[in-house]
Amino acid sequence: MMNQRPALQSTRRVFATLAATLAITALAALPSAAHADALDDIAKSGTVRIGVFEDYPPFGSIGPDMKPVGYDIDVANLIGKALNAKVELVPVTGDNRMAFLADRKADMLLSVGQTPEREKVIDFSQPYAPYYLAVFGPKSLPVKNAADLGGKSISVARGTLEDLSVTKIAPPSANIKRFDDPNGAISAFLSGQVQLMVVGNDVGATILARHPANDPEQKFALFSSPDHVGLNKNEPRLKAKVDETIAKARKDGTMNAISQKWLRAPLPADL
Repeated sequence: MMNQRPALQSTRRVFATLAATLAITALAALPSAAHADALDDIAKSGTVRIGVFEDYPPFGSIGPDMKPVGYDIDVANLIGKALNAKVELVPVTGDNRMAFLADRKADMLLSVGQTPEREKVIDFSQPYAPYYLAVFGPKSLPVKNAADLGGKSISVARGTLEDLSVTKIAPPSANIKRFDDPNGAISAFLSGQVQLMVVGNDVGATILARHPANDPEQKFALFSSPDHVGLNKNEPRLKAKVDETIAKARKDGTMNAISQKWLRAPLPADL
């Protein structure tokens, strides 16, 4: 069974968003506590605490040496270097990470999708990583857009954002095969039961890396919700420094190299 975002990031985001909404509602009701400037605190301690998922490949997972690896780990180290601070990775879950940020157990969070509910209680950096749903298939199959899905068989997990997104744009002649869970949809593609599948770009990157014999590639993107760094409100200096770091890394090609390394795709020009 493949360890996915888990099991598929869009599915995870549904539950994480529900949990986050409840947490945000509670946090918004709390009085604001007086605190020192976060950037000064980081400089004084020499450490920046960054909340990351450790069960979310290729953004964050535990490597063979039992150390965290992934896209977010590389970005965390990039931010730490820019702040001239040692990086302390703080393992978080979808349920606890907003509380960790509010309680200042973490100075910032990675892999945060921007939503109106979250905007009420936290701030966001500019986007640093793409997250989107995409159609994947073998290189030998010419598919460039929604019209090309006509007459093709496509696997999705039933009732997910993948299902809704591809059903909305596929021609009537497309054969959308729905499975009870994401692993079923992925297995159907890998075994040749279907020609195409719709998954998140994170899952797609893992499949590209682990199943070269299937010769898969990304055909075109669907729904997009990029990842941001999440920060406590009223920390403009820290936010400005993080934005500056991301902008520099995008300009000098560092962020593109991280994307190529972990997502096996270039950083989108419109990110």
